[in-house]
Amino acid sequence: MTSMTKRLLLLDSASLYFRAFYGVPERSSPSGLPTNAVRGFLDMLASLVERAQPTHLVACWDNDWRPSFRVEAIPSYKSHRVADGSGAEDVPDALEPQVPLIVDALAAIGFARLGSDGYEADDVIGTLATQHKQAMPVDVVTGDRDLFQLVDDATGPVRVVYTAKGGVRTPDLVDEAYLREKYGIDGGAAYADMAVLRGDTSDGLPGVTGIGEKTAAKLITTYGTLDGLRAALAAGDPGIKGAQRARLESATAYLDAAPAVVAVAKDAPLDDVDLAVPDRVADAALMSRLATEHGLTSSFDRVLNALRIT
Repeated sequence: MTSMTKRLLLLDSASLYFRAFYGVPERSSPSGLPTNAVRGFLDMLASLVERAQPTHLVACWDNDWRPSFRVEAIPSYKSHRVADGSGAEDVPDALEPQVPLIVDALAAIGFARLGSDGYEADDVIGTLATQHKQAMPVDVVTGDRDLFQLVDDATGPVRVVYTAKGGVRTPDLVDEAYLREKYGIDGGAAYADMAVLRGDTSDGLPGVTGIGEKTAAKLITTYGTLDGLRAALAAGDPGIKGAQRARLESATAYLDAAPAVVAVAKDAPLDDVDLAVPDRVADAALMSRLATEHGLTSSFDRVLNALRIT
């Protein structure tokens, strides 16, 4: 197999199984446990493999959905999603028992699943994309626009298969042309800088008061980077004046802290595992048990058909 035939698919696993949970109707299973998230996740996996024909695939995992280094920098980070009193993520009762089933299903088929203690799945994705993008194209499958910062046409390339609107069947394919058309910015690094200024209420990041997406994009385009903007601000650039200058100056502490929160890690410690898509079922006994106990036969069959495993 030549390098031209290779493709790495990185799955933002929680993004996909939450989408499956809310998008797939529940039905009774032999075990009595809900299985809509499991079935939906496996069906998405089958569609992605069938369409992209990846040679390598990793289900990237949140070993820590709210890492301490991000919370210490900005305490509001994801605070609205913390379950009362536990510190854990607020997960629907019917979804919680399905996550271990997804873990077992991935293991049974033989897909790599990677997390890193103290890091989010985004950081695992950032690390794997950085490690492998010079060897093969990388597609990141997510409904989270935070990962647009990884887009890179020059090496790989790295694209985001953005599922927020059309799901995995009709996703937006995010490359540098998409970022230019939608936001007026050049590349993934500029997207990260824009995101710092804009903020993201879904992650508890306040942004700079009064600076929305269009203004943030214009500032980054004008000054090149967030560092360039801040240097111009400090130097008294006459192009930054009035209320805009006051807002940026009042956000100094936030702007000091936020870049390290928004930036995905590219050096998270990861176990050395085989990332190649399986060419045979890894654990037939486990797959048979899961299929029988939870009514997952048709979902497993779809994945195996996509993999051309008989």
